[in-house]
Amino acid sequence: MIRHIALFRFKDHITSDDIDVLDTSLRALPDTIDVIGSYTCGRDLGLIEGSWDYAVVADFDSPEDYHAYVGHPEHVHVAANIAKPMMAQSTRVQLALD
Repeated sequence: MIRHIALFRFKDHITSDDIDVLDTSLRALPDTIDVIGSYTCGRDLGLIEGSWDYAVVADFDSPEDYHAYVGHPEHVHVAANIAKPMMAQSTRVQLALD
């Protein structure tokens, strides 16, 4: 099993409404992309200073499923047209779950 974690920091001018659009778009992906196992996303709760603004955590059965997700046209659209223009920074990691 593969866990994908993506963290985002938004540009200063990004509004709550902008983040709502991103949130809605990301939450729709599991209905469109059948290789997604578990999928969670959302805004940071602000419990500690210095946290990233937003996170996506998704699980996949295999590396091939992860690559199918990354290359899926709907994910590509959301990433390129909604998420990326909002980002000051982003980072990702994929790890194996035992």
